[in-house]
Amino acid sequence: MRHFVLSFLSFFTVIFAFGQISSNPLLHEDVEGQQKWVDSVYNSLTLKEKVGQLYMIMIFSNQDKKTKNANIKLIQDHKLGGVIYSLGGPVKQAKLNNELQAMSKVPLLVGMDAEWGLGMRLDSTYSFPWNMTLGAIKDNNLIKQTGKYIGEHCKRLGVHFNFAPVTDINTNPKNPIIGNRSFGEDRDNVTAKALVLMEGMQDAGVLANAKHFPGHGDTDQDSHKTLPSVSFSEKRIDSIELYPYKKLIKEGLSSVMVAHLNVPSLEARSGYPSSLSKHIVTDILKERLGFKGLIFTDALNMKGVADYIEPAIDGNTSGKFATSGEIDLAAFKAGNDVLLISEDVPAGISKISEAYEKGEITEERLAHSVKKVLQAKYKVGLNNYKPIGLYNLHEDLNRIEDDVLYEDLIENAITIVKNKNDLLPIRQLETKTMAYVKLGDDSGFTFFNELKKYTKVHAIEAEKLDELMNKLQPYNTVVIGLHRSNESPWKPHKFTDKELVWLHEIARTHAVILDVFVKPYALSDLKTIENIESIVVSYQNSEIAQQKSAQLIFGAFAAKGTLPVSTGEFFKQGHGINNFSIKRLGYSSPERVGMNSLKLSKIDSVAQMAVDSMMTPGIQLLVARRGKVIYNKNFGKHTYKGKEKVAFDDVYDVASLTKILATLPVLMQMVEQGIVSLNSKLSEILPEYKKSNKKDITIKQMLSHYARLRPWEPFYYKTLDSVTKRPSSKYYRKVKSDKFNIEVTKDLFLRSDYKDSIPEIIKDSELLDRLRYRYSDFPYYILKKFIEKHYDKGLDEIVQNHFYESLGANYTLYNPYHKISNKKIVPTEIDDYYRYEEVHGFVHDMGAAMQNGVGGHAGVFSNANDVAKIMQMYLQKGFYGGKRYLKPETIDMFNTCYFCEKDNRRGVGFDKPQLGEEGPTCGCISMTSFGHSGFTGTYAWADPEEEIIYVFLANRTYPKAGKNILLKKNIRTDIQRLIYEAIEE
Repeated sequence: MRHFVLSFLSFFTVIFAFGQISSNPLLHEDVEGQQKWVDSVYNSLTLKEKVGQLYMIMIFSNQDKKTKNANIKLIQDHKLGGVIYSLGGPVKQAKLNNELQAMSKVPLLVGMDAEWGLGMRLDSTYSFPWNMTLGAIKDNNLIKQTGKYIGEHCKRLGVHFNFAPVTDINTNPKNPIIGNRSFGEDRDNVTAKALVLMEGMQDAGVLANAKHFPGHGDTDQDSHKTLPSVSFSEKRIDSIELYPYKKLIKEGLSSVMVAHLNVPSLEARSGYPSSLSKHIVTDILKERLGFKGLIFTDALNMKGVADYIEPAIDGNTSGKFATSGEIDLAAFKAGNDVLLISEDVPAGISKISEAYEKGEITEERLAHSVKKVLQAKYKVGLNNYKPIGLYNLHEDLNRIEDDVLYEDLIENAITIVKNKNDLLPIRQLETKTMAYVKLGDDSGFTFFNELKKYTKVHAIEAEKLDELMNKLQPYNTVVIGLHRSNESPWKPHKFTDKELVWLHEIARTHAVILDVFVKPYALSDLKTIENIESIVVSYQNSEIAQQKSAQLIFGAFAAKGTLPVSTGEFFKQGHGINNFSIKRLGYSSPERVGMNSLKLSKIDSVAQMAVDSMMTPGIQLLVARRGKVIYNKNFGKHTYKGKEKVAFDDVYDVASLTKILATLPVLMQMVEQGIVSLNSKLSEILPEYKKSNKKDITIKQMLSHYARLRPWEPFYYKTLDSVTKRPSSKYYRKVKSDKFNIEVTKDLFLRSDYKDSIPEIIKDSELLDRLRYRYSDFPYYILKKFIEKHYDKGLDEIVQNHFYESLGANYTLYNPYHKISNKKIVPTEIDDYYRYEEVHGFVHDMGAAMQNGVGGHAGVFSNANDVAKIMQMYLQKGFYGGKRYLKPETIDMFNTCYFCEKDNRRGVGFDKPQLGEEGPTCGCISMTSFGHSGFTGTYAWADPEEEIIYVFLANRTYPKAGKNILLKKNIRTDIQRLIYEAIEE
């Protein structure tokens, strides 16, 4: 005992000075007004009412009527000081809280466990990432903002105390109750995070609570079920466990929760709970650390204290406390101010009142705690209590800015811990054949769908390992996701033995990216990581975590996170590999890029109106800004009478968008390589034009639609029977053969030699009478022939090899009928003038159809996401996904209006904004912007100044091309105007 006393004298010396400088964190700025109110209320209370102020009972807003009435009676009869809300819903809790406050003599102090937000306890409310996830973040400003937002939610719901932050330093991976609730194992990181979270909450007007004093992080038992032991020396506890408390107290911490722990080095009595220890609560926390805020017990119904048995005397135990009221009395005598969730409130009040009357508790001691409770009530505004407003409550607790912050947090937390040969971010998609294998008992659906936005990825499943390995043979890269429940931080996180075997076997034969959507300790299960190329820790299996992790894998943003804890022998706390973005599109919310979600949502009604008014059966619509897709929705169906709703991975015939998605980028590369220039004449690139009336037309002129070329030619019309107006047997057969091998549809084949006729017709066509702007498809027929002749390949193969495969534009292709299911292809027209059937899976444009579906002007099918990738590549001056496709100066060269002074708005290949009142845009867009539109109702536009991409895909030609109401009603440009009206910065 003498050694014990000397040890504490030493401990006192170390921290004595610290205790002298702290101030009362419960003081209001109006100190005089606060003191008057506190004294007035205190003096109005009877002894038992004063004692009642020390109690907070647990309330469930989803409780039954009997329980509710019992709690109301308890509050009314004993004039309790407060309540701590647990499970339920926000509206029910708000109504119940208003009812309870109305009947209370002194307004109730309201607390909640909302460590990661109200969602910890309530349905229909927000949950931010767990502390372990936040512990991986370097930018503590984000943690402070999290505290502020949690505080704002609490305050909106009438909660005055949030029992957070958890300041436990989780140095024991087997800790069953703290784990994900801790910021990690490093005292400095935990302290820094806890401090800013506290500051954020208290800035929002909600009082913080550091827990679980003196430190629950290195236990392997749960104090809800038993009394855990902390067996460290006082020196270790002082330097590690108590370190955060010293810092937070110095910076104005409002309250502390004392845990139920057995701490032999701080409490001489064997097995005596820390929450009942006067030495721990009063001598250390209050006097030596100088803490003047409120001190809460942890819940007194927890087994760690409720089952306490007094120490043995001469080998004989005296048994448990006679009543739970004696536990309450012991807790109060220890120095606690608030007795949380007592097992028997009336008994506790009686015991404390009796002790007061016997002189065991002085008036000074009672007033000390009760007045602190009243000070807290004044500080949070209960001297001027107002009921919780129910209007817009759900919306206020689930705000757009909460989602924005959540995204920021996850992006900053995800940690790459291994990256052999810099596999991440994934580049050279053309060399990757990718599969996804899900491990764990929770869904990885969102992760898989997000992966598919970047390239072709197949989900592989099997009951047995040999079956799985056989299915994985065609793939060289496998993403393995460990997905376990995100419902709570206490859910299992470990690999099963079967999963470890499967992981090992897959890694032996494939390049593997392992992504664990659980706490980092899961990696401790791995026996070896030798054959695993890359390992990512995503911490949680929330939808946003799954989305962001897939985006990180493909380089939409850089990895920044570091491990908050060590994971076995492989990775230590603080480890994390930083990499860089390779400028692939990300997917985010409008507010993260300076746009307003509510304003942007106006697009929905315009698009839906277009569908409902039968301007088009369906629409794919995408908006991106600053490299992030912020709006990507589908409307309508494939056809008016059909059942197939438009989906993300459906492909549309993009018609003339083909010009800028296929022909133009290939031509740009050829210009860079010196094969051709914008001033090259047709007679120079195609010798047959030397005697043509078009011999001196330059590429610049014809792609600017300033070359007197005719708009188009109905080539198909001359192949129809003059009487029946159906395909003539002179030109067509229903069965493919060597002489008839140009596939127009699955049952219609054009004469093989006709492919030479179209170029001849164009070459020999008459020029328009005068030089003026006149849109024409002819340049793209001409350039297609030139490009294919140079490369000795079809344009479809060229553009796939040069662009689409490496861009990950795997939904962009010619002739989809042969490559994907017709269920994923949107039909374009019921043709009654040429093919006499539904055009489905084959190009709508007749001229392209007569070229085996591959035109320079039409023929490409795509989805909005892929079109956006190509437009983003243009916007980024030719760079995308870590690869330079085109030089910036080449993009600028083509995105120039060379004949504006001639009243011609066009760039080289690109359409440009109107020069007058009417044109292809909303008139609200920068003159540096560019894009194109298509006959089927498609539209794609990029604006370098606002960094906006806008893609609109439709099949307005179904069932009949007829009148273009979509164009006449300005649907596409009206939507563009709404996009620009949504810009806020």
